[in-house]
Amino acid sequence: MAKMRHLLLCSFLLLVSGCSNALTEDAVKQEEFYENGIKTKVYFCPSTNCGKVITDVIDNAESSVHCAFYDLDLRDLIKAIGEKSYTADVKIIIDHGNYDGQIKGDGVKVAKSKQYMHNKFCIIDENKIFTGSFNPTDRGSNFNNNNLIIMNSDYLAENYEDEFNELWNGIYASGSNVKYEEINTNIGVIENYFCPEDCKDGGLNKAVDLIRDAEKSVKVAIFSFTDEELGDELVKADIKGLDVQVLVERKQRNVQKSQYSRLRDFGIDIKVDGNNYNMHHKFIIIDDKIVITGSPNFSFSGFNRNDENMLIFYNKELGLGFVKEFDRMFSKGEVV
Repeated sequence: MAKMRHLLLCSFLLLVSGCSNALTEDAVKQEEFYENGIKTKVYFCPSTNCGKVITDVIDNAESSVHCAFYDLDLRDLIKAIGEKSYTADVKIIIDHGNYDGQIKGDGVKVAKSKQYMHNKFCIIDENKIFTGSFNPTDRGSNFNNNNLIIMNSDYLAENYEDEFNELWNGIYASGSNVKYEEINTNIGVIENYFCPEDCKDGGLNKAVDLIRDAEKSVKVAIFSFTDEELGDELVKADIKGLDVQVLVERKQRNVQKSQYSRLRDFGIDIKVDGNNYNMHHKFIIIDDKIVITGSPNFSFSGFNRNDENMLIFYNKELGLGFVKEFDRMFSKGEVV
């Protein structure tokens, strides 16, 4: 993979101040980064067996598998992880609320955070990641609506590896800000945030700004929606005349601070999903070409307390893929 870093800033600093070759954190933030050869695949469960997809990815790993899972119970995946531990560096973190001894060994740690370790990501061989809303469970793979994104990227893999190492060392709901927040690639700009350290000001504000700057449409599919600020922006977008559509998990519509009734009563085109299990997605599509997705629900805990990860893609093709999934689910939803 061609990986080019524009180090003009540090070169200048070397001339005027004799800085070392290692970039300071501030210098990293001011650089522009470009990465070529990015390939992204998006899968939608349960129409695709996402459990099999990631099991195959781990089966094909060569040197390392580092995963942070909120939940895990897929037998074939657990078996693949166990077998891979004999030939590669395998480390797995599972949230304390969902660990019941399903996988054991020196390469397993339980996240003992006061909040949720709500991630669903893996870094494979230091250059491939998968993430999304998909928990590697039987329900997550075969019944709930989810998305799974797999992509090769040195920069993103480094970001996720840094986050994984913080979790592995017991640093929860805090830590350093993401190193490569914005990456220019052959498939468009990709932004990366980790909650809560990046999401209080970065990720959440960016989502609000993108909705505010939308020109035609905003489509939202979300398991739990209690964040009033995002609700406000959807109301404003509707007032501007944009096509605003929202799909919420049926079982979450009446939880405390849910935005469902408020947005429905305002007149926004909002529905509860038709899946008898869970509509577990967490994504926003803006103008059919910008996709915000990841693990956080649109809630105070999702952005401010839990360990989460979020990606923003500026890519029309990927956007239309999410639009197709949204439209399919929305057509089966209903207003209640």
